[in-house]
Amino acid sequence: MSSLPPHATPHAAGAPTGGDRSGGLSAPPFVVFVAPVFSPAATQMLAAAVGDPGIRVGVVAQDPVERLPADVAARLAAHWRVGDVTRPEQLREALGALAQRHGPVARAFGAFEQLQHPLALVREALGIPGLSSAAAHRFRDKAAMKEALRAAGVPVARHAVIDSHEAVARAVNTVGFPLVLKPLAGAGARATHRVAEAAQLTQLLAEMPPTPQAPWLAEEMLHGTEHSLESVSVAGTVVWQSITRYAPTPLEVLENPWIQWTVVLPREVDAPEFDDVRAVGTRALAALGMDTGVTHCEWFRRSDGTLAVSEIAARPPGANMTTMISRATDTDFVASWVRLMVRGTFERPERKYAVGTAYLRGQGAGRVVAVEGLEAVRRDLGALVCDHRVPRVGTAPTGSYEGEGFIMVRHPETAVVERAVRHIVSTVRVHLG
Repeated sequence: MSSLPPHATPHAAGAPTGGDRSGGLSAPPFVVFVAPVFSPAATQMLAAAVGDPGIRVGVVAQDPVERLPADVAARLAAHWRVGDVTRPEQLREALGALAQRHGPVARAFGAFEQLQHPLALVREALGIPGLSSAAAHRFRDKAAMKEALRAAGVPVARHAVIDSHEAVARAVNTVGFPLVLKPLAGAGARATHRVAEAAQLTQLLAEMPPTPQAPWLAEEMLHGTEHSLESVSVAGTVVWQSITRYAPTPLEVLENPWIQWTVVLPREVDAPEFDDVRAVGTRALAALGMDTGVTHCEWFRRSDGTLAVSEIAARPPGANMTTMISRATDTDFVASWVRLMVRGTFERPERKYAVGTAYLRGQGAGRVVAVEGLEAVRRDLGALVCDHRVPRVGTAPTGSYEGEGFIMVRHPETAVVERAVRHIVSTVRVHLG
């Protein structure tokens, strides 16, 4: 993606020419942020975008503008509501209408994973720069992704697509048991199942029959430690990377309601122990066709020390990891991502701290009725806590590995952060009833 100079007004195919509709030729570029709903993460990204005085920001969303904080909504140049942001025809109509009213769309971007491929198709149709639809498809379709990675020599788990009942036996022969069954275009371990034997696989596929339109991916069950690798790419070159460690894996958390998940971002991200995954991650992004943006790669370190890439998303990470990067570097990583997507530039931040997050999950059934252990955490770790969201009484459980709240800590020493998150999950209990 080329860098946008101040006050540039690049032409978007299909948009009216002859200058900007809202202030003449000298008006700042018009960019569009796309999100299904104004979630806390999407609102944070949109707030960072409208905070850039060198651009005018429009938004396409399924939510009404009234669901935005007033200070964010007041700084928008435009809002266009659609029924489904993942429908290319609706996106194209929205972007075309906004271009007619506000001038050519210089950039159109968003962080929602299911949005990346349809948005890439629409950008291509309208001549807006950004990740190609072919690359977006490779990131989104897990089978296409793994084929591209395997062809490039990137270590990946054994896998097979199940698009009919006849394909089940071939998949089992390729992958073996135990295996992981997941949607071909899933996200965040949702609808992911650990399958130990043939009878269990048969039952799952009877409940959710595979079809060519809705296939499943059978994947080797990886054993070891799970991590993420975040990368920033500019014009196809990886310019910065960050690593986190999960404990335990998200799938284990979903299978065991009593487990509270933790993620640690070590300060020593440049340590030799990560040399192999940094190199593999760079090779993987080249194979998938990454241009400019942030990617989130989940990978395993097997018990024998080898590694395997699980999957890669062409978007910033979720689960508060952008905030963790911000706290580790004393920067605003979300604002850096917006500048990257709008201007194609990125300033490498200095790693100053290790950061860890303990996710607080409800125990039992029903809604949150009590949270215990918070005073002990305040007493023991108060100086380390940098962010938190305490589960509120009456809240329904999310059903995800992120739980109903979190406590984030940081310290210059990684070992201190690791002890802190273990202390949090062993002390805080969220009771449901």
